[in-house]
Amino acid sequence: MALPSPEATYLFDARGIAKRFRHAAIFAALETLDHGETMRFVNDHDPLPLLNQIQQRYGDQVRIQYVERSPERIAIDFGIWLTANAGAPAEQSSAGGCAGGGGSCGCSGG
Repeated sequence: MALPSPEATYLFDARGIAKRFRHAAIFAALETLDHGETMRFVNDHDPLPLLNQIQQRYGDQVRIQYVERSPERIAIDFGIWLTANAGAPAEQSSAGGCAGGGGSCGCSGG
């Protein structure tokens, strides 16, 4: 399934956000998007641990598609696809990580 048109795409440039705030800010931004909207994430490195956390936290509600993948810049589209039963993020695992809706993020090391 293709991602939405560029008109429904919102830029999130993580390069200007302090590392200790990044994951919490990304999760908060994803949770504000509606069905069919896309967040274009830009970073200076490939965020593989973050992608794993997004898949664990949101499952099929967030579709991930690389737009650019070079040594100096990564751009990834996160498309939101809600089903009839899915309106809220998946429950957080007891292993830690971002707590969404407040609290502190334990998933990024500072």
